[in-house]
Amino acid sequence: MSKKKGKKQNGKDNKELFSVLWEAANNLRGNINPSEYQNVVLGLIFLKYISDAFEEKRIELRSELGKEGYSEEEIEEALEDRDEYKADNVFWVPEEARWELIHNNSKKEEIGLIIDNAMRAIEEVNKKQLLGILPKRFARPELDKIRLGKVVDLISDIGLGDKESQSKDVLGNVYEFFLSKFAKIGGEVFTPKSIVKLLVEMLQPKKGRVFDPCCGSGGMFVQSEKFVEEHKGRIDDIAIYGQEFKADTWKLAKMNLAIRHIEPDLGKRDADSFLNNQHKNLKADFVLANPPFNDSHWGGDLLEDDVRWKYGKPPNSNANFAWVQHFIHHLSPNGLAGFVLANGSLSSMTSGEGDIRRAIVEDDLVDCIVSLPGQLFLTTQIPVCLWFLSKNKNDNKFRKRDGETLFIDARKFGFMVDRVRKEFTDEDIEEISSIYLNWKNIDGDYEDVKGLCKSAQIEDIEKYEYILTSGRYVGIPEDDVLDEKSFAEKVNYLTEKLSNQIIESNLLDKKMKIIIKELSGE
Repeated sequence: MSKKKGKKQNGKDNKELFSVLWEAANNLRGNINPSEYQNVVLGLIFLKYISDAFEEKRIELRSELGKEGYSEEEIEEALEDRDEYKADNVFWVPEEARWELIHNNSKKEEIGLIIDNAMRAIEEVNKKQLLGILPKRFARPELDKIRLGKVVDLISDIGLGDKESQSKDVLGNVYEFFLSKFAKIGGEVFTPKSIVKLLVEMLQPKKGRVFDPCCGSGGMFVQSEKFVEEHKGRIDDIAIYGQEFKADTWKLAKMNLAIRHIEPDLGKRDADSFLNNQHKNLKADFVLANPPFNDSHWGGDLLEDDVRWKYGKPPNSNANFAWVQHFIHHLSPNGLAGFVLANGSLSSMTSGEGDIRRAIVEDDLVDCIVSLPGQLFLTTQIPVCLWFLSKNKNDNKFRKRDGETLFIDARKFGFMVDRVRKEFTDEDIEEISSIYLNWKNIDGDYEDVKGLCKSAQIEDIEKYEYILTSGRYVGIPEDDVLDEKSFAEKVNYLTEKLSNQIIESNLLDKKMKIIIKELSGE
C-alpha cells in the first residue's frame, strides 16, 4: 500500500519542514549532549508557535476593528486586551517574549538570556497551563550562543502559528518528528503514531475519563482528542488523566498538550506510577498505555502486599504484569483498557506470570489480543502485541461476549517506511479495528477468518494452558497450507540442501587443518 503524501505548509511539505528543523538540531552537535537537543529545539519551536499564533490574532483583530471604524487609539487599547486572545484559545505573549525580538537579537552574545527571560515572561502570564514547565537553560555557558543564534535563524523562516497550519496539526507533526528522533538518540521507546491510532480506533474513547499512567509526551491523549473531533463529539466529553516518571518528559507532555489547549491532570509533578501513584482513587473509563517493556527495576521488592496485586504478586524481575494489574485496578466497573506489551506477556510461565495471566483470563477480563508485525518501533526489536481488557463484557452498550476472547493476527499488515521500520496504513488500521468493533458491537457483523481472527472460549484457552499467542487460535490461512505432495517436496529439498552443506563444511574443515599444519611446519 502506498504512503500518503505529506501535507503542505507555507510552500513546504512536511518532509522539507522536518529537514529544516533537523538541520537546526544538527547545529548543536558537538556542543551539548544529544539528550539536550530536545529541550533546546522543542522549546524554541513552542516559543515560535505561540508567538506566531499571537501575531496572527493581533493582525486579524486590528483588521476587524479598523473595518468597524474604531480609532487608532481604541485599536491599540483593544490589542492589549488579553481576553480577546483567550477567547480564541491564543496564548498571551508579552512584548519581551515575541519572536521578532528574539530573531532580531539572534547574533548577540546575550541571546540565551533573552530566550530564558521570554520563557519566564510567558509562564508568568499563563500560569495555569505553563508555570514551571518551559525550558529556561538557554543562557548556560556550555550552550554556544553562535550556534544557538543559527538555530533561531533557521526556525524564524518557518510559519508555525497560522490558522492553516493549526488546522493541519503541523505543530503536532513537528513534535512527533522530533520526539521520534530524540527517542532514537536517547534510547527511549517512542510509541509509533500508527499504533497509538490503532489503540484509539479500537477503544473509541468518546466520553469519560481517559487515563495513561506512563503517558510520555501525551500522544495517547492527543489521538483521543482527535478521535472525538473527527467523530463530531464534544472535546469536553472526555477528561484526561496521566502520569510520567521522567521530569523532562512530563514537562514536554504539558507543553505538547498546552499547544492544543488540552487541559490534563498529570499529577502534581513527575512521579513513579508504582511507588508514587498520583491518581490513587481514579477509576477510568478508558486506559491507553505503552508501558516500558520487561522492566526489571520497577521497585517490586517495595510493594509486596499492594492492593493492586489482585491476581498475584508480579515478579521483581519483570513489571509487565504489574502494569497489567495497575491498569485493571484503575478501571471503572464498565471500563476498557488497551495497551502495548512485549510478546513474552502472552506465554511466559516463569516467576508466577503464567498464574497471574490464568487468573486474569478466568476472571473474564481479556477482551482481545492483537499480534503485531515486527519492526514497528524505532528503538527496539522486541516483538510486541496489543492487549484489550474489559471490566464488564455484559455491558449493555455492547454485544454480550462473556467467556469469549477475540484473537487477531495482524503480523502481515503494514508496509516498510524504510529499510528498518514498518508502519500501518490508515486502511490497515481500519481493517484491524473493524474486526474488533464488529465482534464487540451489537450491530456488528463478525465471523472467524482462518489465519486472521478467532473468537475463542475460555475453555479453548484453558486447553493451551492460558497461553494467549494469537497464532494458536486463528490457525494458518488456507492459501498458506501446503498440500501433502508440496510439503514432502519441500522437506526433500531442505534435507538435500542440508546434506550438501554438511559435506561442504567437512571439506572446508579438512582444508583448514592442512593449512594450519603447513603453517606450523609440521
